[in-house]
Amino acid sequence: MEDYPERVRSALSELDPEGITPLLSEALEAGTPATDLLRAMSEAMTEVGRRFESGEYFLADLVLAGEEMKEGLRLLEPHLPKGEAGAKGTVIMCTVRGDIHDIGKNLVVNMLTSAGFRVVDLGVDVPAEKVVEAVRRESPFAVGLSILLTTMVGSIGEVVEGLQSAGLRDRVKIAIGGACTTPELVERYGVDALGRDAVEAVRIFSSWAT
Repeated sequence: MEDYPERVRSALSELDPEGITPLLSEALEAGTPATDLLRAMSEAMTEVGRRFESGEYFLADLVLAGEEMKEGLRLLEPHLPKGEAGAKGTVIMCTVRGDIHDIGKNLVVNMLTSAGFRVVDLGVDVPAEKVVEAVRRESPFAVGLSILLTTMVGSIGEVVEGLQSAGLRDRVKIAIGGACTTPELVERYGVDALGRDAVEAVRIFSSWAT
């Protein structure tokens, strides 16, 4: 019998140029449980992250793996038990008001999703009130704010103040990330963590989810 989970794990971790979607379709048709395939993809993304941190893989490889994971999840989701794909809890993600960069944010979204989180992606140029509304509506345990433009760091403070005014700040952890973010900004705006890349972001949110 074909070991489809192992084949999926290998294809994704080795960045198979053919992609894993056809392999997942074949595996599902052969009766392989979707939960086993999801677990294999998550293990593969952990390996991709390890290779990125060791210097074996580069940012482009991480982006490629993230996109493959996203496509694979789209295929598997209808076959998974309700809630399985987001079992670790909900995270709100966005790029802050005044900034339209989304490559880093999208990568974090893909990596978090692959790690078992339910991610609500609000997009780019997101005002503080929209974040507050999403926290009230989705009941996340954490918020991730992406920012690339130094001129817009004040938007981090707007989100923190908005959540405080709404009485929601104590309900969520807040992480920031992006080229211009520094430990000084963490202290200045009273957020909880700084993630320097998508792999570290997954580590941070995972520590908060336990």
